[in-house]
Amino acid sequence: MSECKVDTALEAIVGKWKHKILFHMIKQDKIRFNELKRSIPGITQKMLTSQLRELEQHDLITRKVYAQVPPKVEYSLTEHGKSLIPILSMMSVWGEEHVKHVESLYRETDEKA
Repeated sequence: MSECKVDTALEAIVGKWKHKILFHMIKQDKIRFNELKRSIPGITQKMLTSQLRELEQHDLITRKVYAQVPPKVEYSLTEHGKSLIPILSMMSVWGEEHVKHVESLYRETDEKA
């Protein structure tokens, strides 16, 4: 019996922060660490570093280090990571529709009460 490949896909992108990191990387061709940290409220430096490493291990992002002082590091989506763009876009649309659907259920429940 083959294993569910949805689990494999979700393992690569699910977590409290990974999708937020990916969405910022979709918007920008290259992004620096501190720029990314500032754009994601609540994420710690340690957590951002950890999540970036995991995304890099899955070949979804690439890390480029420039040999200069102070050190400059940029992150960007790999070609493989770019294949997630339509999937994440569809998930975003579905999320918006889901919120509306759930809100309409609550309104119907309130109206019946």
